Amino acid sequence: MQEVWEGDISGSSTLGGLEVELPQETSAVTASAGPQPSPPPFETRSLVHAQAHSNKWPLPAGRAVGGGVRRGKMAAEKQVPAGGGGSSSGGSGGGRGAGGEENKENERPSAGSKANKEFGDSLSLEILQIIKESQQQHGLRHGDFQRYRGYCSRRQRRLRKTLNFKMGNRHKFTGKKVTEDLLTDNRYLLLVLMDAERAWSYAMQLKQEANTEPRKRFHLLSRLRKAVKHAEELERLCESNRVDAKTKLEAQAYTAYLSGMLRFEHQEWKAAIEAFNKCKTIYEKLASAFTEEQAVLYNQRVEEISPNIRYCAYNIGDQSAINELMQMRLRSGGTEGLLAEKLEALITQTRAKQAATMSEVEWRGRAVPVRIDKVRIFLLGLADNEAAIAQAESEETKERLFESMLSECRDAIQAVREELKPDQKQRDYTLEGESGKVSNLQYLHSYLTYIKLSTAIKRNENMAKGLQKAVLQQPPEDDSKRSPRPQDLIRLYDIILQNLVELLQLPGLEEDRAFQKEIGLKTLVYKAYRCFFIAQSYVLVRKWSEALVLYDRVLKYADEVNSDAGAFKNSLKDLPDVQELITQVRSEKCSLQAAAILDTNDSHQTETSFQVKDNKPLVERFETFCLDPSLVTKQANLVHFPPGFQPIPCKPLFFDLALNHVAFPPLEDKLEQKTKSGLTGYIKGIFGFRS
Repeated sequence: MQEVWEGDISGSSTLGGLEVELPQETSAVTASAGPQPSPPPFETRSLVHAQAHSNKWPLPAGRAVGGGVRRGKMAAEKQVPAGGGGSSSGGSGGGRGAGGEENKENERPSAGSKANKEFGDSLSLEILQIIKESQQQHGLRHGDFQRYRGYCSRRQRRLRKTLNFKMGNRHKFTGKKVTEDLLTDNRYLLLVLMDAERAWSYAMQLKQEANTEPRKRFHLLSRLRKAVKHAEELERLCESNRVDAKTKLEAQAYTAYLSGMLRFEHQEWKAAIEAFNKCKTIYEKLASAFTEEQAVLYNQRVEEISPNIRYCAYNIGDQSAINELMQMRLRSGGTEGLLAEKLEALITQTRAKQAATMSEVEWRGRAVPVRIDKVRIFLLGLADNEAAIAQAESEETKERLFESMLSECRDAIQAVREELKPDQKQRDYTLEGESGKVSNLQYLHSYLTYIKLSTAIKRNENMAKGLQKAVLQQPPEDDSKRSPRPQDLIRLYDIILQNLVELLQLPGLEEDRAFQKEIGLKTLVYKAYRCFFIAQSYVLVRKWSEALVLYDRVLKYADEVNSDAGAFKNSLKDLPDVQELITQVRSEKCSLQAAAILDTNDSHQTETSFQVKDNKPLVERFETFCLDPSLVTKQANLVHFPPGFQPIPCKPLFFDLALNHVAFPPLEDKLEQKTKSGLTGYIKGIFGFRS
């Protein structure tokens, strides 16, 4: 039987369960201009012939295959089950690799999407979409660049096997390059793209390791140069007339992005900002050319490279760029990747320059000299951190900024403690001749501790506000999720009150009556809120009297704050509003009293409906009808078990009291008279001679 190639096969067909795109260029194999792609290997060709024969496809003309049909059928029968219905190379790759889903990546990507129909039947490759999906699915969601590099290597090997574009065999290496003549399939472009991604991911992996091993930075730069080289090769291939315009623009943007990262690492700021600007411009144009759904990916890439552009501008000489970088840092909730460490180092360096002019700080009417550089840097950035927290939009960003500020404050406190240790005279915290006044270094330590505790109070208060909104709202419909409870808020207010107690114990502030009074008023405010949520927890379990007493206690605390807060209104502005709490407590008291009355009526109706109020078992109340629902359950109260002890009559005891008064007759005359014997009788008794 002979097989021939004939016809103009185009469009899409189903081969072994997978959809295969057959381009229109695969017409009859005739003597035509231009190179032809290499034929598939024998096993794949046999499988195609077998499928074509079984489905009665029009088979190719001009090529005779003698026994190829039988061999093709045998190969198909052997390989189709193992490969999941795909080609032999795809099936074997899927069996050894990550399975059928990973093997489907090696199919020819469809070029018939809505976004690409305007470019005709030319080759198309969604470069940014492919790399973003691959990165998110293979490690980069958790910053695992080594896993992503391994994925790129495996996918590249599968692509080479599928395309029959191997670099020789296991015995000999034969180098091959993708040329324009081979661009009959967009998987050749994907092959070059995976080369660039593998080099880039290796560079990012080395960047993580270079923090502890500086010598790896040289290898990092080498891998980045390799990635740029592959990206430039991809851009050169995309300049062919066979590639559509969208793919050409994406290839140019991808090359500009990698080139900008390489220049960024070399600290060539002008060249880096030019490359990043080119990349940004292309992605912005692409985003404006398509729908909003398709433009999301391009806009995300623009947001990623914007901090890099501002950082390069700052290093070139634009001093206003540092403010924009700070704003970007706030909006994004913290930078990631290439810029993160450099931006933090830049902020620290800027503050260090300003710290050189700082000599002292004033707090509570006392000026304290500051000689420790770490403390100077922290105090200079204190106002910026507080402003950043106030401007933060999301709760996650606020929480991250609070944690960052507390971490910096702890480091500054530790630096002051290390200065306090060598000086043995500082243990009593007093100056010579000035009893009751602490030293400057200890007073600075108290100031930093005050900042730390105040920041912790603000953070807990911010968390309490979010929980309070959730507690006062209606419970969620989804029962699987645990809704916030008043007990969570009680714990937060306990921590706040503990921090206020620590503030009262700071050295150097024992005689500051205004400070003591201010902390006392704050304590009353937070105690009032704590009592309010304790009352809320009692309301949930229908303990009306306890809740009512606690509501009265809340009003008592609030009245004390209002009566004593005349001179401290400015310091109490940042605290929760007491008047709002009073209004809420009064409304809650009315609701509580109404609920208590209704609950009393319900209990009275329950008693009149012959419901059981005692724990008597059924055996003791046969004469009285009671509606007891527990009798139809598994724990019905029928009898006492084990039964209790009951008194029973016992067997009488008889005592012979007359025996003591009875006189018995004498019996001496009936007893034998024993004969008295001397030593001779004793000896005879021993030897048995006694009669």
